[in-house]
Amino acid sequence: MNRGQAAVGSAVFFAVAPAMVAGAVPWLITRWEVAESGHYPVPWTVAGWALVVAGVPLLLHAFGRFVVEGIGTPAPVAPTEKLVVGGAYRFVRNPMYVAVVSTILGQALILARPSLLVYAGVIALAFVTFVTVYEQPTLREQFGAEYDEYRRHVPGWLPRLTPWPRTQYQPPAPPQPYLGPNPRR
Repeated sequence: MNRGQAAVGSAVFFAVAPAMVAGAVPWLITRWEVAESGHYPVPWTVAGWALVVAGVPLLLHAFGRFVVEGIGTPAPVAPTEKLVVGGAYRFVRNPMYVAVVSTILGQALILARPSLLVYAGVIALAFVTFVTVYEQPTLREQFGAEYDEYRRHVPGWLPRLTPWPRTQYQPPAPPQPYLGPNPRR
């Protein structure tokens, strides 16, 4: 797959998956109308906007990393050729899932809709299950020790405060055979 194909595939997957989960379904639940009971207190609304304003660009950035760095898509049917560990992936292993849940939570706070809080919880549980059952074993099989090292250093759900400094995997040097004592010593 080349980067052009990866970009098209990622755009299609974006429209099918996160745009539906974080956009269309919340709209279907709420029609993006504030609950009749009124707004949450202003700090909650501000927090909601902060989550949406942070979540959407993070989601777009994460998708872009798949194209530029991984030369593939986030879709399981067209995976990356390389393990994506740059950009936001230096802070958290699952920035797309974090961004989608953050965006839904933000909408729940802005619109004062507890139903979206419940929906965000269901989506978060689905993401954790998918990562545990499918994604981690698949990445381990595809990238082996490189993924293991990445997983040891970068948390899955709560971001690191500083970026993981290693962005290129360096396989460990093979062990040197023992050749016996050095006769020149």
